[in-house]
Amino acid sequence: MRSLRFWFDTFILASQYNPPRFVELLMLMLAIASIAVSILFPTEKPYMVLGLSLVFGSAISILVRESMIPSHQNRVTQITALLLLITSLYGFADILNNS
Repeated sequence: MRSLRFWFDTFILASQYNPPRFVELLMLMLAIASIAVSILFPTEKPYMVLGLSLVFGSAISILVRESMIPSHQNRVTQITALLLLITSLYGFADILNNS
């Protein structure tokens, strides 16, 4: 029970310390989960669309946040967000092409 309380306190502290980054992390975790469901059950295309939408939204949010308030790892964060954006756009194009 003590370790569960530790993780819960860490979760709350992270959400209070930097809320935009916390929301982006949550979006990416949900995207990973929905894309994993889509991979496990290939007939479930809505989960893939949901996951790619979450990745796209998170990447845009990261780019906007970094342009307004630069961090100490500005360049690495921007490159990662651009890679996420390109990957999600490619995924959308692939879904539209195969429909």
